[in-house]
Amino acid sequence: MNDPAPTPVPTADAHQGLHSEQGALRGEHPGRAAQPVIKVVDLAWLEFTKPDLDRAETFAHDFGFTTAARTDDTLYLRGALAGTHCLVIRRGPASRFVGPVFQAADAADLDRLARATGHEVRPLTEHGGGRAVDLLDPSGIPVRVVHGVAEQPARPVQQPLVFNTGATAARVNATQRPPRKPAQAERLGHLVLSTRVFHRALDWYLQHLGLIVSDFLYLDGQRDRGPTMAFIRCDRGSEPADHHTLAMHLGPDNGYVHSAYQVADLDALAAGGEYLRERGYRHSWGIGRHIQGSQIFDYWRDPDRFMLEHFTDGDLFDNTLEPGWAAMSASGLAQWGPPASRDFLGTSPSPGMLFQAISALREDNEIDRTRLLGLMKALNS
Repeated sequence: MNDPAPTPVPTADAHQGLHSEQGALRGEHPGRAAQPVIKVVDLAWLEFTKPDLDRAETFAHDFGFTTAARTDDTLYLRGALAGTHCLVIRRGPASRFVGPVFQAADAADLDRLARATGHEVRPLTEHGGGRAVDLLDPSGIPVRVVHGVAEQPARPVQQPLVFNTGATAARVNATQRPPRKPAQAERLGHLVLSTRVFHRALDWYLQHLGLIVSDFLYLDGQRDRGPTMAFIRCDRGSEPADHHTLAMHLGPDNGYVHSAYQVADLDALAAGGEYLRERGYRHSWGIGRHIQGSQIFDYWRDPDRFMLEHFTDGDLFDNTLEPGWAAMSASGLAQWGPPASRDFLGTSPSPGMLFQAISALREDNEIDRTRLLGLMKALNS
């Protein structure tokens, strides 16, 4: 079997006015591995456990998913676009995030990844079939890479509205009345994780899965210590990919922060949010437009307090763009919209938060007093 071709040297430098105000300084992290083991092409799905599958399915339908399959103890949820299911929820004693599942480009990539990591390729015997390699990232989060999972055909999609703009009259003798109904989830867009070992985890994903960085964030006054957040995309060569498929930030806890699902347009997002509000679900933050990624966003909590995002109109980059660099701050999360809420930022004081901070400071990781104070300052700036 031939070794993978060398990673192309990035040629584009388009940070000004695009996604970040700065590029890298000499000697800073390049944002990609020179010779990654494989290059995954997308997220396939996310896995959770929850004790109440009926409640999980009700929220899922209200949020905009449809049920792809269900057994006595497992729920498979999908978006409207063609592809694999995007969420798997298994019945369990407690609500918890299990881990992400990434899509390999071909079967040979699974074999290559298995050899490089000392793991085995195994068949998947549940809904969709396929083959998988199961790994563990440096944060202790299970990561699965799959290939050959049966894809489901596209469903009829929610159509974007037609707009009259400026001197262009595209809609005549017709009113605009977007229905108040679930915003149809088209696909899984990205996952955000928190980790106490940010640099180790970052390098692991770049090296093993071939992901590349779109943007780095660093703590004000601590840039010399390296980044503390990365927005990471798939390397599909000249084919554009989402600005980030995975985002990670340094924090006092390890695990899930939120996941994001694409919808048709702003009206679908807003009307879908009103639908969720009327059914008593908890709103976290939005509506606004992000800076890194540019997408219009709206964040919600499910009944188990997991955060999910509706988004539309996100950036797409090919593999020629180099990473942008910017200082981390709460005010730097959005171009417009309400200030980031305490719920979204996770800064509401609680005994659990205090315990996590104390625990992180006592362990061997990348959290120290200076880092922790810098994070607190960034989240309140």
